[in-house]
Amino acid sequence: MAAPHEPYDIHGPNGKPSRRKVIGAALGSAAVAAGLQSPASAASWQLKWSPTASGNGLGAFETIEDDRADSHPAGHPHIYPEGDNWRFNMHTVDRDTMTDRQRQEVTGLRTSSSNYLKWLPGQTWRVTYSMYIPSSLKATTSFTHIMQMKQPGTGSSPIVVQSLRRVNGAQTIELKLALTDTLIGRTSLDPLHDKWTDVDFQIKVGDGTSGSVRWILKSGGTTVIDKSKSGVDTFLDDRVRPKWGIYRSLGDTSGSLQNCYLLLTNLRGYQLV
Repeated sequence: MAAPHEPYDIHGPNGKPSRRKVIGAALGSAAVAAGLQSPASAASWQLKWSPTASGNGLGAFETIEDDRADSHPAGHPHIYPEGDNWRFNMHTVDRDTMTDRQRQEVTGLRTSSSNYLKWLPGQTWRVTYSMYIPSSLKATTSFTHIMQMKQPGTGSSPIVVQSLRRVNGAQTIELKLALTDTLIGRTSLDPLHDKWTDVDFQIKVGDGTSGSVRWILKSGGTTVIDKSKSGVDTFLDDRVRPKWGIYRSLGDTSGSLQNCYLLLTNLRGYQLV
């Protein structure tokens, strides 16, 4: 895919990136390849959610968390469809309801105007998508999350986070089990800047030690990282739902906070049944 030019203006390029092929289009044997069940299992991944930015827009999600504190004057959109992509803008002046952080996120997998998917204990789910991380969206010394797994409700702790974090001064992207601060995997962010990266995230929702996760990143068809962990806690209460966007602390000490954006496309949700 042709990468968009890094804009001087936060609203971005005049052109839009071309549409990528759906990740994992050939899923006939994906249940075995996923590594979350034995080869003898008859279970398979069934597509449950396949919105498009151009067709569903923000109606693809359960809720929208766009400038919840009304911190930015009108005329500066933060979350919106842009061609085949969902775009998340973050400005340095943006604030969340807690003023030490910023948040522009969407939550959940909506299937109709009145229904959305619920991830419950004992179920195994998978989301695949492509993300474009421009060099302006940098890793920070404090948290910068670009995907979370959480239960609904204000103030609830994250369960899993995909984050951009500086480690010994180096920019990395990582996946952690937030409930236990367990690192699942980490790789350099620099090679992923200004290009499309394919994400494959799988989770078995389970309390105590009955959960599992798998995290795969691919760039240009090459696997960058493939890490998994079982026997872990992936449930708090009620249900689990994914969040995407930019959620970051203002406590960064590396001078990495600037106007930036994130693009997502080809979001797909599967359940192992």
